[in-house]
Amino acid sequence: QVQLVESGGGLVQAGGSLRLSCAASGRTISGRQMGWFRQAPGKEREFVAAISWSGGSTYYADSVKGRFTISRDNVKNTVSLQMNSLKPEDTAVYYCNANQAAWRAVVGGIQGDYWGQGTQVTVSS
Repeated sequence: QVQLVESGGGLVQAGGSLRLSCAASGRTISGRQMGWFRQAPGKEREFVAAISWSGGSTYYADSVKGRFTISRDNVKNTVSLQMNSLKPEDTAVYYCNANQAAWRAVVGGIQGDYWGQGTQVTVSS
């Protein structure tokens, strides 16, 4: 079992930056693919970014590619999402996700069973 706690959300103007963090406890996240999802009001939850257990591979939704960067530190047991050039459409609750599936399955859309409580990101016009 893995407990995940997100932090770093807040209110930022369009074009600004935020860095989200996901702290894991219970078990290490080493050996698990990690990802970020988000859900905007009235919208379905959508994939944002994923990183392989070693950090050697990343995958991004087209909507955030080139603006967001996912990273991990398996020693500190944390995952981060650096968000630059934020847009109002990035406004959502962002969730951290831990996945025991193989990397190719994660890229194919398989979601892990472990979620954080979410952190709110609001981007003003």
